[in-house]
Amino acid sequence: MDRTQFIIATAIILFVAFCLGWFAHWLIHRFRRVSQADVDQLERMSQELHEAEETRDQAITYLQQREAELTNQLAQTEAELAAAMDGLREARQEAEEMRAYAERMSQG
Repeated sequence: MDRTQFIIATAIILFVAFCLGWFAHWLIHRFRRVSQADVDQLERMSQELHEAEETRDQAITYLQQREAELTNQLAQTEAELAAAMDGLREARQEAEEMRAYAERMSQG
């Protein structure tokens, strides 16, 4: 094989390799092409996800506020219960003192 034949054979091999590469690129591009319907569906799903996240955030905020309100209400109720128990304790003590006084007066 002389020099000219070698150059021609190399050129043919490189051209065939180029054609195969271009054809492979075309096939891959053809199969990977995204249709407008798919893009629309992805945009719709993205919007729905965004709305769902906003709804979730609103629900979390509402629950946190409600929890704070209920915690405050519970603290107030516990304070009222403690005050009522103290009042009841004092009333019982007063009643005991009155009974003791009444007994002393009835015996004396």
